[in-house]
Amino acid sequence: MDSSQSSSQSSSQANPQATTSAAAKPLYTRKDFLSSTDPRWCAGCGTYATFNGITRTFLNSGIEKEKFAVIAGIGCSSRLPYYSNTYGFHTIHGRAPTVAMGLKMINPDLNVWVITGDGDGLSIGGNHFIHLMRRNPNIKMVLFNNQIYGLTKGQASPTSPLGSKTKSSPYGSVDRPMHPLTMALGAGATFVARVPDNDNELMFQVMQAAMAHQGIALIEVLINCVIFNDGIFDPLTNKETRPDKTVLLEAGKPLIYGQQKNKGIIMKNDRPLSVTIGENGITEKDLILHDPQNPNSGYSFMLAEMGDQELPVPYGILRQIQEPVHKPHASKGTKEQLQNTLKGSGAWEVGSDGNIKSLER
Repeated sequence: MDSSQSSSQSSSQANPQATTSAAAKPLYTRKDFLSSTDPRWCAGCGTYATFNGITRTFLNSGIEKEKFAVIAGIGCSSRLPYYSNTYGFHTIHGRAPTVAMGLKMINPDLNVWVITGDGDGLSIGGNHFIHLMRRNPNIKMVLFNNQIYGLTKGQASPTSPLGSKTKSSPYGSVDRPMHPLTMALGAGATFVARVPDNDNELMFQVMQAAMAHQGIALIEVLINCVIFNDGIFDPLTNKETRPDKTVLLEAGKPLIYGQQKNKGIIMKNDRPLSVTIGENGITEKDLILHDPQNPNSGYSFMLAEMGDQELPVPYGILRQIQEPVHKPHASKGTKEQLQNTLKGSGAWEVGSDGNIKSLER
């Protein structure tokens, strides 16, 4: 992002409905980012709230809607481009990252957002997911994780827990589940976050941070599939159990959680350990201070792997570091040359000077 865009975004924080255009025009409202097609997901699905968070982020950015592109694959979540009044593509199964990458390379000024699910993005699209993370383009990905194939009526997905009984695993899934955040971190992602679908403000804050991040940004949203996997995340979202099962990550603050805010995480023998503040001489000073900018990815891995019976699941931004952003090698040939080549003989060569020329058959 250049300095003019940065200043534009800063000013938009004061006036969320501002646009970057100097020309007189009506101020945006969220409705300006909604297409004429009414969203159609199952009643009660968390996808509605996630769509709201995305369009709120678009609105708050102060960037014109024509400068956004929403790219999706296949699945319940991937219907989103139809409902967003921006540019967009509903692509094929698992290939949204590839289309998004090509679009960003040819139109680097576009704000490209990839919408995918645990099946679309991690099964047939797993390889594309990995390479999008490792290249670190300035693209944002929202991964809707409901631990099930919803669009095709309830089969086990790559993130379904071990033992899950579904239409494709009636005796229980025998495959260990994939973990999107550890997979992204292993591929070198520079921004990794997780939010539940029922916390609108946390989702909005994380999406705003992703929007401002220079490089790839992955946000995993825990989605409750009310039809085929209802209640799978109840312990992590229910107001009675969430405080004891999750920990909110805040930069520079200790990892504290619990109904009474009396639990915390310390490091012991190179492993995270849940403790009670006040017992055995433990104070807040002994707790881990969250540092999403820690250059050692091992810290983020530790957070991403938390969530067993003894440790809470982290919500918020796990990792947010700056690394060189992917940029395509600029060809010395013009766009007109490239267009002529693509429409030409079907074969071409790039000379040592960087120019492109078609080869006649």
